[in-house]
Amino acid sequence: MKYNIRQAHPHEAQLLTDLAMRSKQSNGYDDEFMEQCRDELTVTEQSLLEAEFWVAETEDENNVVCGCVGLSVDKVGKSAEVNSFFIDPDWKRQGIGRLLWQDLVLRAIDMGISQLRLDADPSAVSFYEALGFEIISYTPSGSIAGRKLPHMTITLV
Repeated sequence: MKYNIRQAHPHEAQLLTDLAMRSKQSNGYDDEFMEQCRDELTVTEQSLLEAEFWVAETEDENNVVCGCVGLSVDKVGKSAEVNSFFIDPDWKRQGIGRLLWQDLVLRAIDMGISQLRLDADPSAVSFYEALGFEIISYTPSGSIAGRKLPHMTITLV
């Protein structure tokens, strides 16, 4: 199967919110946990207009959106935050995450970004480490009181 990477459209906000929720829940979280995360995982039309946000979709007659990644570029400096990185559970382990990552890196370098950071779900740490990220600290969850998330960075150039 071939995939196309393209910029997300504002009208896809609900579709991307649903994808993020399915992806997160596939890590074994229960419904109560997911409801606590809903606000933080919600993609809005405004957030799609304010951040760099791309989707991976199938190159066939269905054009199924199977993954997404978002990047918030700092106003000052040469760094950015990966604020969303989700693969639909039905499409995991098919190279879509790596494809999105490779595209994101090329775009970031073209924008003059030399460092990326993110707060990782603990179940995704090994994926991000395989991409070259390192844990530098732990940060409070934006959704769950008392929960700490690995804060990770990678230098691109």
